[in-house]
Amino acid sequence: MSTASGEVATLPAAPTPAFMATNLLVCSMLWSTSFLFIKLSGSINPFVLASIRGLIGASALALWFVVQAKSFRPDNGQWHHWVVLGALNGWIPNVLVAHALTQIGTAPAAMIQASGPLLVAVLSHLLYADERLTPRRFVGVVIGLAGMGILIGPTALPDSGISPWGALTMVATALSYAAANLYVRSIRHADPARLALGQQICSGIPATTLALVVAGPSAFAAVPGSAASLLALGIVSTALPILLFMRLIRRAGPTRASMVGYLQPVWTTIMAVLFLGESIGLRELTGGVVVLTGVALVSFSGRVKAIR
Repeated sequence: MSTASGEVATLPAAPTPAFMATNLLVCSMLWSTSFLFIKLSGSINPFVLASIRGLIGASALALWFVVQAKSFRPDNGQWHHWVVLGALNGWIPNVLVAHALTQIGTAPAAMIQASGPLLVAVLSHLLYADERLTPRRFVGVVIGLAGMGILIGPTALPDSGISPWGALTMVATALSYAAANLYVRSIRHADPARLALGQQICSGIPATTLALVVAGPSAFAAVPGSAASLLALGIVSTALPILLFMRLIRRAGPTRASMVGYLQPVWTTIMAVLFLGESIGLRELTGGVVVLTGVALVSFSGRVKAIR
């Protein structure tokens, strides 16, 4: 394949099992810490939290670019991709997660977000010929949706003690991430690191603007008191995993890259029990296992191919 400048572009090799396993484990573990650090940040306004998270993430990635003497400019003027990803994979889900965690526990929230790979699989089936649902994947989607029913269904019952708004907010979060995964697939010949940087820039700036308009400047007064948690949220839970994830999604495609959602609730649940003192009920445990079983059937079938 030749580029417009006449240079020959090297096609990415299909990812090896070792590459997939390593990147999925590391990325999911880093991303799962976001729930912990959001909880540890206290009662900061969700828009303010999304603002600080985006700005710190962008700053960390920008520093990495400076160290490597790389240009900040978008590939081929693809600034519009930055804007779209900044919304779908940045400030929108960041605000939604921060709000949802004021309504429900971290473990149930992560289990609901684990439906992301199911959404990606269904949407990929509709949009891409090489991502069609096989019978096994279709069964996985049905099983996963049944697990979602176990997790979310009780919110419709009176006096259930479960926030329906919190649960639905996490569904919206999963949908936003799924849309972002599919959008990345449509971007050709882009540097994953530069996409990650642009996403964080176009996440932090809009989130900051919204925070100033919706919550007001006084809402930022609580930031210094949670500086350590917010720094960790922006660097460990945002900049590092999104850098890995952009590379993974370009190499393995949206369906298999979204397997991060299969592992993330496992890490999150462990952290919630160990560091936040949360307890996991039988319903949450059952629903989570059913969801993850469906995700496994969807994700661990077929041949892994690189995106060309």
